[in-house]
Amino acid sequence: MSYTALYRKFRPGEFDEVKGQEHIVTTLRNQIQTDRIGHAYLFCGTRGTGKTTVAKILAKAVNCQNPVNGNPCNECEICQKINRQASMNVIEIDAASNNGVGNVRDIIEEVQYSPAEGRYKVYIIDEVHMLSTGAFNALLKTLEEPPSYVIFILATTEPHKIPVTIHSRCQRYDFRRISIGTIEARLRELVDKEQVQAEEKALRYVAKTADGSMRDALSLLDQCIAFYLGQELTYEKVLDVLGAVDTAVYSKMFRYVVSQDVIGCIGLVEEMMMAGRDLNQFISEFIWYLRGLMLADASGNGAGLLDVSQEQLAQMLEEGEMVDVEVLMRYIHILSDLSNQIRYASQKRVLVEVTLIKLCKPQMDEKQDFTTLSSRLAAVERQLEQGIPAAGKGSSPQAEPETGQKEPEKPKILPKALPEDIQEVIKRWEEILRAYGQPGANMLSQAKKVVSEQGGLLLQFTDKLNEDFFLQNEGQELQCLKELIQNLLGKEVEVETRTVDQAVDEAYADIAQMIHFDGIEYQ
Repeated sequence: MSYTALYRKFRPGEFDEVKGQEHIVTTLRNQIQTDRIGHAYLFCGTRGTGKTTVAKILAKAVNCQNPVNGNPCNECEICQKINRQASMNVIEIDAASNNGVGNVRDIIEEVQYSPAEGRYKVYIIDEVHMLSTGAFNALLKTLEEPPSYVIFILATTEPHKIPVTIHSRCQRYDFRRISIGTIEARLRELVDKEQVQAEEKALRYVAKTADGSMRDALSLLDQCIAFYLGQELTYEKVLDVLGAVDTAVYSKMFRYVVSQDVIGCIGLVEEMMMAGRDLNQFISEFIWYLRGLMLADASGNGAGLLDVSQEQLAQMLEEGEMVDVEVLMRYIHILSDLSNQIRYASQKRVLVEVTLIKLCKPQMDEKQDFTTLSSRLAAVERQLEQGIPAAGKGSSPQAEPETGQKEPEKPKILPKALPEDIQEVIKRWEEILRAYGQPGANMLSQAKKVVSEQGGLLLQFTDKLNEDFFLQNEGQELQCLKELIQNLLGKEVEVETRTVDQAVDEAYADIAQMIHFDGIEYQ
């Protein structure tokens, strides 16, 4: 006899065996016991949650010769025929391949004939949202007033595509995603019946990967058992079969990103590629890990929101405090965009590496929003706290001659009326440009730097668009520049902008060209 897949072998045969949909099976059982059976049902929900299974159980229950508390007996002749898919009373139709008006007209003609045996003729139309507009219109009248012996059960994963006229003629039941605990308990029950040794951690990971679908969980479990046939199913073996990675990898990757360790990120990607891990699944799981950090940080606890062990929860709480929630949201947004792109990309590894570099280096992000600028400022603050200056070319110390004698310093030509803090700003202008990032840095490099009437720094632009860039959103970009200068110098320097024509521009001396430090001119 050929092998039967687990999801088919252990498909529930009565309402009591359906897991995670108690709110639906209880209602249907009560309807059957009190003979208040509807003429049309609409079953909605994601894949693998039991829509078709419950429809078949309902078809058996309404025709069963010896029902028990609303459940089919599975022993009478009618139940046996339905189980063997040999009953003329239960007609299953796949709307994906039978979606035309002609197919619906065939149904309308057939409903005129009463069932050959049993009480009801049951039509189960799967993926009903695939029916054409004409097919829906042809079904309307029959669906509203079918013969007393006909029941329609419509199943769909996309209820929003069902016309309102169809919707209003049916009793709607929404199938929920099945919880991880419920799926894990069902998997434990089945592996015990199959006499397969499996770790609790392995089953829980399979249940989590199934994402609320019992059928997906059974298919994944079937795949893992087949690969390690006759062996105990461990957590590491499940990861190996599914091409997944351990949670510790996500923690390590997060810490690399926060510490801006590009080499560590790229090295970790290399390890996963050599181990044959799936990059699509890695990105998806990493997003969920960051979501967990965000919830843990936002709630201050996360115990009731995250399905993790106490040890992992403590670690996630610690990591959640490393960055602000806004930064975590930025990470999630960037990785979500990557998740959409990577599906159709031919060079997936390159896309992943570029995105990780973007996470580590906020100044490289082309989207200069508030969160990105905050990340850049936070990175600069961390460097200053660690005593690592973001050194530019102009601030690098001059190497001493081998004789040990210092070169004589060249005299500094300074304007008489320049405040000391403005001199320091110009001296470290290259550092400021490097920390500020593009595209603002390019605009700042073209500006002439003069002393304002108030003794602050005045940036003169000859292009109005450049000044508008710093004044947009109520001067948010200009404020970021001020904060960056303040963090670098520890002083508050007033910065103003002005657009001038070429003639006026030439009338002001660029103080950057008037100051020389250690023989290096700052332009």
